[in-house]
Amino acid sequence: MQALFVHGMGRSSLSGWRLLARLKAHGITPHAFGYVATFQSFDSICKRLVSKIHALSTDGDYVLIGHSLGGGLIRDAVASLPPGSRQPRQMFLVGSPIRPARLAQKLQRNWIYRVLAGDCGQLLASPARMTQIEAGSVPTTSILGVTGWAGRLNPFDGEMNDGIVSVSEASAAWIAEEIRVPAIHTTLPSNSRVSKIILDRIASSHDAAQRCMAVCEKRNYI
Repeated sequence: MQALFVHGMGRSSLSGWRLLARLKAHGITPHAFGYVATFQSFDSICKRLVSKIHALSTDGDYVLIGHSLGGGLIRDAVASLPPGSRQPRQMFLVGSPIRPARLAQKLQRNWIYRVLAGDCGQLLASPARMTQIEAGSVPTTSILGVTGWAGRLNPFDGEMNDGIVSVSEASAAWIAEEIRVPAIHTTLPSNSRVSKIILDRIASSHDAAQRCMAVCEKRNYI
């Protein structure tokens, strides 16, 4: 089994090093994909990511893990894979907005935000562009932090949030499983509970595949 981690906007692949180390310790081959939102458009990043995932898929089963914007990138990339490509066994969206992000909408006209976040930052604020990112076509687990703003300082109308993304912004009917953890947005990839959730789901998926294979062999289907 392989795992590809895609970091969030303003971060780097190093933000997932603890998660990747834990995956490796459990026999999973880790990979990371990097980008710089300040200088690259969402579409150009996705094109590179499609190539990365397609190459990964030729080496066997794999899962995809996207933190924040990384979740949108992997969803868009999977939908753009060449016909016949091996699909990921599972996708993990970690604090990843599905709908336009309220904070991005509040900041979208701020010149500092526009410079630093680039086209990706504008995408996060756009209802039309966020809607164009296709729903997950493979089993998807969403892991959300809920130790964010609270009380009068809560900019999310009282909703649970991780400080950057609210629960409703990261929720969708097509998500198979939603898990909430006591963590803030930036620490989600390094959170040990998040790593355990991902490892447990990978193990369950592998066991289910093995049982299915055994049944098929017994019935001479393969």
